Amino acid sequence: MRNRLLYISLIIMLASCSDFLDVEPDEQVSISEQLSTQEGVEEAVSGIYFSIEAQLSGFVHTYPGITGGNITFAPRISNRELEVPSDIDLTYNFESREDSFDFESYYDNGYDDINAINLILANIDSFEFLTDGQRDQLEAEMLTARALSHYQLSLLFSQNRNFTSDGSHLGIVYNTRQLEASIDFPARNTVNEVYELLQADLERALELFTGTSFLDVGPERSYFNETNTRAIYARVALQYNDWETAAFQANEVISNSNVSLTSQDQYVDQWLTDQDLNEGLLTFSAPQTSEGDVSSSVSAYYLFTNQNIYNRFVASDDLLDLFEDDDIRRELYQEQTLPTSRFGEIEFEDYNFSLKYQEDNATTFIRLSEMYLIHAEALARLNTDNGLALSRLNDIRNRAGIESLDSTDNLLEEIFLERRREVAFESQLLYDLMRYEKDIERDQGCLSNVCNLSYPSPFFILPIPEESVINNENMIQNEGY
Repeated sequence: MRNRLLYISLIIMLASCSDFLDVEPDEQVSISEQLSTQEGVEEAVSGIYFSIEAQLSGFVHTYPGITGGNITFAPRISNRELEVPSDIDLTYNFESREDSFDFESYYDNGYDDINAINLILANIDSFEFLTDGQRDQLEAEMLTARALSHYQLSLLFSQNRNFTSDGSHLGIVYNTRQLEASIDFPARNTVNEVYELLQADLERALELFTGTSFLDVGPERSYFNETNTRAIYARVALQYNDWETAAFQANEVISNSNVSLTSQDQYVDQWLTDQDLNEGLLTFSAPQTSEGDVSSSVSAYYLFTNQNIYNRFVASDDLLDLFEDDDIRRELYQEQTLPTSRFGEIEFEDYNFSLKYQEDNATTFIRLSEMYLIHAEALARLNTDNGLALSRLNDIRNRAGIESLDSTDNLLEEIFLERRREVAFESQLLYDLMRYEKDIERDQGCLSNVCNLSYPSPFFILPIPEESVINNENMIQNEGY
């Protein structure tokens, strides 16, 4: 099934935001034929999972860490110069423009995915070759996929919920149906409206899950299910400042998922293998060649092989200084001494490469540790059970080999710091800074002329691509662009 994804990704993209509007009648027949059999629908669904994985494991994976300050850079291999990679320099320097920025394709591809998902949802009642249970499961998975795709776009292209007191500022376009050429020019929803639509999709999905994945290939955790949809919901609710829902959904996952935290003695070792972490809740399968080898993975940004073969995204000393001496997570960063050009002279300097992603790893998107920290933060913000919040926090600290905190003083700050340590290199930091209304402070290893950025600022988010504004009379550009 996995080997057919390249084929179906071409088919399903006929329903993309850009291409679907210009689709020819014979191509529409092809889409109709594709969805006329169970095998065709399964291929289409596989294509959607393939595309979502590609979005999440792409260059955007580095974005929150680079912008927030967890990630800095190793020197170029060719000349040993220490400089910002060209494919992230506009973002890193807060110099993005609507006609030139690093993540325009991410925006376009995200809405391509959403339109492909909507194509499946629009036709689901016609899939008479499926049982009622299969249709329910398929709808649940596609609703979760639609919610997740919109949520990921909202992180980059709209300010956080607390940017205004009532959440009335512009969010993103939340697309729940197919678009018609020259007729539909969707406007951006408010942030509050986006969250209501996210909730509607996730709540409906939770009602429909049957317990059996629509596709029967690969591990269950590589597809959307009730448990990881609750985990996604917890993450979404936290980012949208819905503390009650975040606390409830995170606790549901902790209490009822039958998944346990990876033990202290296995924690580092599991990161260092090609196997999935046993506490993983949603882990997308990596794409494979026809021979069954992994063709690409998120390790492409972080892996060190030798002094002449390595990737350039490394841990900043700002991050490493947060680890106590006894913290086992410090073992997930491998120090390498590399020749570095400084003012025309070669010096040997130390760089720390993350070991969280091995060459054949799947894409771990969300895991149980995050649920503990979401539950802790949500409870602390509600100020209803700080004792349990502290207990959840200490569960993560103790597993890392560091002592428990015995006071709830400064609890939210301690949770923030623990998140920065625990989910480092997991595409989180910038969004945490926005939720906490913290400034961006990049000190050690910063290569930008603008290392810091005070919150709030228009430049915590990226511009809407210029083409989208030009072609849609109802599209409003983000402030500052």
